[in-house]
Amino acid sequence: MTTLAPPREARADWRVWNLDASLVVTDAERLEEASQIAEVVLDQVDLACSRFRPDSEVRRIAEAHRDGDEVSPLLATLVRAALDAAEWTSGDVDPTLGGAIAALGYDRDLREVRRQAGPDGVRISQTVLPGRVAAWRSIRLDGRRLTVPPGLALDLGATAKAVAADLVAGRVADELGVGVLVALGGDIATAGERGAPWQVRVQDRTGEPAEQVSLEPGSAIATSSTLHRRWLADGRWMHHILDPRSGLPAAETWRTATVAAPTCLEANALSTAAIVRRRAAGTLLTSAGVAARLVDSSGRIHRFGGWPDQESIREGAVDVR
Repeated sequence: MTTLAPPREARADWRVWNLDASLVVTDAERLEEASQIAEVVLDQVDLACSRFRPDSEVRRIAEAHRDGDEVSPLLATLVRAALDAAEWTSGDVDPTLGGAIAALGYDRDLREVRRQAGPDGVRISQTVLPGRVAAWRSIRLDGRRLTVPPGLALDLGATAKAVAADLVAGRVADELGVGVLVALGGDIATAGERGAPWQVRVQDRTGEPAEQVSLEPGSAIATSSTLHRRWLADGRWMHHILDPRSGLPAAETWRTATVAAPTCLEANALSTAAIVRRRAAGTLLTSAGVAARLVDSSGRIHRFGGWPDQESIREGAVDVR
């Protein structure tokens, strides 16, 4: 009698959106097909909502009239996800901060921002200074008809990345019948069957506290950080997580916030909100009923909601960065 060997897992790593990306499937023979699915989904998301592509749908809408536009199903999904995240976090995650972050100099790909900066960094716009009341409730999405009031610019970046991870994982599992883990920067989504939990290494960058945790198939984990997307503007260091109440980078009470949740969108929304909430983050995470790990400005780890004590670091874990 011939016994078939169990499928081998396989992994692909690449760069996308100026991020490290990884894809792991439970059957090595399906890796190429899974990678093709990921490429298609990520290209579609980028074309729908990139702030930096002049041909993106969200850019075209911004330059058109504001009486309401019929948008693609994908952009409607991405806007709805962003509005849901704003609702869950009481506005701590606000998709209308596009103008504020552009005013701080992050108005093009971050590599270009850094390359073109002078000795004091890029200049902060004096015509669109931050400091305004959060405006996400003024966005209207009725079916696929999107209305964005004049003067507001959508920035769907964080939630769109999380939704992209969820979409890739779901499509690979559904179409190929494999277990899958997708990592886009600090956002990890899983789907499909696997005989054991995924092993995930949680560490923001070299030298930061590192832990390894078990992630059940079909769940997600996301890390938000103030350490990576940074640029110099008018002599001050900026990071990309803005406090909607001021339009300025959130105070760096936490270096990183990592949250485990059923979907990557939920995990990302709560990890971002934890950075914005500062010392009140624990109340938010506890009320949301999620496990979370925060690293404070001194490098101390704070655990919430049953986040496990450190497991030993083993080979083969997927990094959360």
